[in-house]
This record gives sequence, C-alpha cells and structure tokens, in this order.
Amino acid sequence: MKTSLSFLLSFIFFTSVHAQKVYDFNGTCQQAYQEITRLKLMKGASLIEKAKQQNPNNLIPVVLESYIDFLTLFLNENPEDYKIMYPHFAERLNLLEEGSNTSPFHRFALSTVRVHKAAVAIKFGKTWEAGWDIRRAWVLLKDNKKAFPAFTADDLLYGTLQTMIGTIPKGYKWLASILGMRGSVTEGLKTVNAFVNSTDVYAKIYAPEAQFIYPYLLFYMDNKKDQAIAFIQQKKLDLVNNHLHGWMAANLTLNNKQAQYTQQIIQNRHQSAEYLDIPIWDFEMGFVKMYQLKPEEAITYFERFLQKFKGNFYVKDVYDKIKLCYYMMGNTTAAERARQLVLSKGATDADADKKALRDAKANHWPHLLLLKARFLNDGGYHKEALAQLHGKTENDFSKEEDRLEYVYRAARIFDDLGREEEAINAYLAAIRLGEFRKEYYAARAAVQLGQIYEARGQKAQAILYYQRCLDMGDHEYKNSLDQRAKSGIMRCKGE
Repeated sequence: MKTSLSFLLSFIFFTSVHAQKVYDFNGTCQQAYQEITRLKLMKGASLIEKAKQQNPNNLIPVVLESYIDFLTLFLNENPEDYKIMYPHFAERLNLLEEGSNTSPFHRFALSTVRVHKAAVAIKFGKTWEAGWDIRRAWVLLKDNKKAFPAFTADDLLYGTLQTMIGTIPKGYKWLASILGMRGSVTEGLKTVNAFVNSTDVYAKIYAPEAQFIYPYLLFYMDNKKDQAIAFIQQKKLDLVNNHLHGWMAANLTLNNKQAQYTQQIIQNRHQSAEYLDIPIWDFEMGFVKMYQLKPEEAITYFERFLQKFKGNFYVKDVYDKIKLCYYMMGNTTAAERARQLVLSKGATDADADKKALRDAKANHWPHLLLLKARFLNDGGYHKEALAQLHGKTENDFSKEEDRLEYVYRAARIFDDLGREEEAINAYLAAIRLGEFRKEYYAARAAVQLGQIYEARGQKAQAILYYQRCLDMGDHEYKNSLDQRAKSGIMRCKGE
C-alpha cells in the first residue's frame, strides 16, 4: 500500500513539474538575446541566469545558451572549447523535449538548437551528423508550420533552410539525397524577405538575426550584391556596437570589392572586452592591406590572426596569402617558408584551402603583374588594376596558365568598370582557354556570363552558361561555383 501511494505521489509530482515547463520569451530573455546577437556573450549569459532565477521552468534560456555556444564555436573553432561545449547541444535537446508540443515554440526551439549543432558539426568535420540534424530541423519546422500556421517565428529559419537546401553543391549531393529535402531559392528568399519587412512581434524580436542572415542570402543566393550592401545602409545597422552585424558587413563589403569600406567598418567598431574576441577582424584586415598592395602590413594582420585562431578553416589560405605577400616584396626565402607551412598546417574543408594546397604542392608562383592586378581588382581599385595590364595582350605571356589568367583578369576588370561587351569577349576567351583545366577561371567566367545575361533578362542564355559551369569537371572552387550556378538556374526558372 505504501509503495503504491509513493509511486502515485511521485507520478503526480513528476507530471506537475513536467507540465510547468514553458516557453516564455519575456523581457529578460529578449534583452539577453539582444546582447548575444551583439556578441556581448558574457552579458548575455548573466541575463540568462537572471531569467532562470525568475522562472526555473522557462525553456527559452536553454535556447539562448545554445546561441552562445554556437557563436563561440562557429566563429573561433577552438578544439578545446569544442570538447566542452559540443555535448551541451545534445543535453539541451533533451531538456527541450520536456516542453509541451502544444506550444508553437516547442518544435521551433528544437529546430533552432539542431541548426546550431549542425553548423558547428560542419566546422569540426562532422558532415554526416550535421546532415541528419539539418534534416530533423527541417522536418520539425515543416510540422510546426502545419500545426501553427500563424506562428511567424518559424519563417526566418524555414526560409533560410529552404534557400540553402535548394543549392546544395554537387560535392554534397549524397547528403541531399539522404535528407530527402527539396528547397526553393525563390520561395525561401520570399519567405525571409517577408519576415525581414514584417511588423509582426516575432519579426521585431528576431530582427538582429534576420538582419544578419538576409544580406548573406541576397549577396550569395540571389546575386544582388549591391542590394545586400544597400540593405545594411538603409536599415542603418549599428556596425559600431553590434559586432555580429559589423562582421557581416565587413565580410560582405570585402567580397563586394569594397576594401576601403571594409577597413572603415573594422577600424570604427567599438573595441571593448565585453565582446567575444574573434580573430576574424585581423583576417579581414589582412586582405584589405593585401588588396591595397601593402604586403608588409597585410602579413602583420595575417600572422596575428594565425596566432589567435585555433581552428582549421582558411589556415592554409592565410599561409598562402602570406606567401604571396612575401613574393610581392621579393623575399623569396620567407615566401618559400610560408609555402611549406601551407603544406603542413590547417585542413582542406574550404575551397580556398584546397586551392592553397594545390598551389603549394605544384610549387606554383603567379606572374607578378597578374598578381598585382588581381589584388587591386579584388579590393575595388579597378582603374589601378587595369593600368597594370595596360599595353599587354594574351601573347605577352609565355605560359598557358598565365595567358588564361590574363584574359580572365581583363574580363573581371572590364566587368567591374561596366565595359560589358569587352567583358563578355574576354570571359568567352577564358572559357576557351580553360574549360578543361584545373584552374577555376573558366568556371567562374561561365558564372559571370550567366549573371550578365540574367541581369539583361535573357534567362535562356543565362541558364546555358550556368549549366556550362556545372558541366565542367573537377577544378578549384568546384563546390562554391557550382552552388552559385545552381542558384542562378533556380532564379532564372523561378524555382
């Protein structure tokens, strides 16, 4: 009798505690989220503790803690932090399972943590595990949209995944087939765009995250680079006090050939110990100085990045850039020493690292004039880049790879200067010379031609060149260029 009574009381106690689990995104939690998405992680953690004290059964703090670990691991890639923090994702998923699926936040919270876990897993080489977490997040979001169609908080993550899944590159096709997911660039972007411009309560709460993600989607998935930068400016994002937005803006402006703007963003940011210390600022500034043909200053920033960064992504690429900086300076001994470090340091998960390793193994040293033209053009100094090539023709270069790079460099510079017909002719020459070579120039030329014809409204011609990129065999940057080509085809088809 006593045993039965004890069991009954224990059951009643357990179910009552279980029933008390709630998802309350209250003022304290919103304040914590704001601080975390500024990369003020310590302040965010302090507010999370306050929220826990206010209501120990509130599950929103569990999700917010996931944001802290995700940002720390994704941005800094420290293996020691990974050993401690990565298991926390599984623990948090178990905690969130105690929540009630009658709340629209239940599946949404689980999917958010799943995506955090997947993004970190990719950084640390767990691609298979990441794939399954993405699939679970996708299914959770789809189910939640059916159960709670008016719950708009899903839209940012759902639209982002929908866009990304639609452009999985060929190298990860095995993952796409296993996941059984079909995305849509057009629909995904439409969903995220609606969320970003909504006055809905959740759109306001998640604005910091939406304003971080949306420019990336515009830039890389929708090929609207100028629109992405304009969004940052029109929304008057705080690039001084919000380091997450500042990093995003610095990254996009650098990739949009606006090195001077990137430098301004990095130098003007509020520098305080309150923010997560990320070596990425030195990484970006190294590129800025390299593009300005200031190799000594670039080396200083690159070496500082390598001293602080504990991960593997872009390590080979940075050693390669140090090699090229010394090469520009005429210091062949230091350049060779850096080449050896490309061979021994870092990993090859990123396309840029793969190219760096390939160049180092081949003991490839670029033509100095073409190298300077490349850096100036990449930094947005197009007239100066063209001046480097003034008076030169394809026939002035004895090596086949230099002739190929010359016509490709000329095409990119003409393109950036708005000299479209000259750019088209030079891109076609790059495809002719490089379609069956390992360099990326021909594939990128095909993508650029696709973008020119897409902008002109000549969709069929655009698809022809995007497909031509996809049809090219193994080459540098294969995955990333294929993803751009796939995005282009889906946009042109309205998929």
